[in-house]
Amino acid sequence: MRVGFIGLGGMGSGIVRRLIAAGHEVTGWNRTAEKAAPLVEEGMRLAAGPRDAAAGGEVVLTMLTDVRALEAVADEVAAGLHADAIWVEMSTIAPDESRALAARVPAFLDAPVSGSLSTLAAGELSIMVGGERRHFDRVEPLLLDIGPKVTYLGAQGNALLMKMAINLSLVVQGMSFCESVAMAENGGITREAAVDAVLKSVIASPMLHYRAPMILDGGMPETPFANAALQQKDQQLGLRLGRELGTPLPLASLANEMLTLVRSAGLGEQEWIAVYDVLRRMGGGT
Repeated sequence: MRVGFIGLGGMGSGIVRRLIAAGHEVTGWNRTAEKAAPLVEEGMRLAAGPRDAAAGGEVVLTMLTDVRALEAVADEVAAGLHADAIWVEMSTIAPDESRALAARVPAFLDAPVSGSLSTLAAGELSIMVGGERRHFDRVEPLLLDIGPKVTYLGAQGNALLMKMAINLSLVVQGMSFCESVAMAENGGITREAAVDAVLKSVIASPMLHYRAPMILDGGMPETPFANAALQQKDQQLGLRLGRELGTPLPLASLANEMLTLVRSAGLGEQEWIAVYDVLRRMGGGT
């Protein structure tokens, strides 16, 4: 397929690489042009702007930081779309924001992802999709070239609802893991041994397998998968939706306050699992 892609951050760049490897023709654009240079060397055509990127695609994918970044390019993307092109929006935004955007174009899907840069590189990324089934059927083969776990969830906005529900659980689990290791370390077990034990236990999950080693010396990635500030943005989107739906979210609310502590400790730009450092300080550790 001919694919337009807007938003070449860590996840976006990784997705473009998988699309190129699968034989698709990708035209991409990013606000910071230098991030696109390695992809151009790998075969991506660099677009002059969002409209140019959209004009180059039978399918147009966007993956941006938040709804403000998305709205900054939305008019140009919509203007560049071919009459039969499908816009697949992969950013994490609120369901109502997605539905408002969908009302402006003939064919639109929300398709947020669940996973990390490591799961993407391993070909294990999960993609959830909401919107009209006929549009999904057209793009499903393309999405399967990005990751093997593609789930259609029905109406527009449903995929984002599910992404937020999963994200809330993800952060709660991460916080609980940090508490467990901090308690073990305060009791005299080495951090390395505690992490190893957790990853061999019944509570281990794919998320813990790639994030738990980050709390060890030298384990933090140079480029965070999701820093604390970005993760809290998603957490607050989920909490707001929970209030609108009348769903009590006490554990997710407490996890959100822990993310506030991480940011208050000056660690907002670090991987959010840096909450472990805050717990150790609170518990008298180092």
